[in-house]
Amino acid sequence: MTDDILNPIDDQVAEFKRAIESIVLVAHDPVPAELLAQLLEQPTVLIQQWCDELAASYSESAHGFELVHVAGGFRYQTVSDLAPYVERFLLHDQRARLSGAALETLAIVAYKQPISRAQVAAIRGVDPDGVLRTLHARGYIDEVGRDPGPGQAILYGTTNSFLEKLGLSSLDDLPAIAEFIPGAEVVEALEAGLRVTPVIEVAPSQIAGSQIDGATRSP
Repeated sequence: MTDDILNPIDDQVAEFKRAIESIVLVAHDPVPAELLAQLLEQPTVLIQQWCDELAASYSESAHGFELVHVAGGFRYQTVSDLAPYVERFLLHDQRARLSGAALETLAIVAYKQPISRAQVAAIRGVDPDGVLRTLHARGYIDEVGRDPGPGQAILYGTTNSFLEKLGLSSLDDLPAIAEFIPGAEVVEALEAGLRVTPVIEVAPSQIAGSQIDGATRSP
């Protein structure tokens, strides 16, 4: 019996692959190989092998979808070269789009996590409560802990759903933030362009008073 499980015959392998396809297809989140191994009662190493073989077969057949490993599990997604058609379809559903403020806040959480509401507000300069609630409701961020300081503020971090939407395996796959930061010379030029020389306005009465005081003190 053990040999049958560790070394399934071809017919069993075909059935196991079909089972993997069915499970991953109906799953809302990426399915870990360990979970598939439990469900199919097969070693994880074989699950990984079969998933790789399925992915290769889809690629060779030039399907419009692929089996990928993201956020710690397997899922189906559309192939990247068909993105323009998929985006055109998704644009019809405005609810699927995040506002600029939401995207900005999500980026702050992604790169600064764990981060509190007050810290997000300090970076953005506006109250982020509404945006944080939206991101939390959509499953992109979640409460990951409490600040040990006074008040024990809630700390936010990104979720596996966030990684899944971006097609990332982990946060280490995020682009280096330095790629989006302008160089020192650019910052200096911007600061010079925005620098304003203060203008001090003096009331006429103060000018007149100063002239009278000067005339009084003169010999």
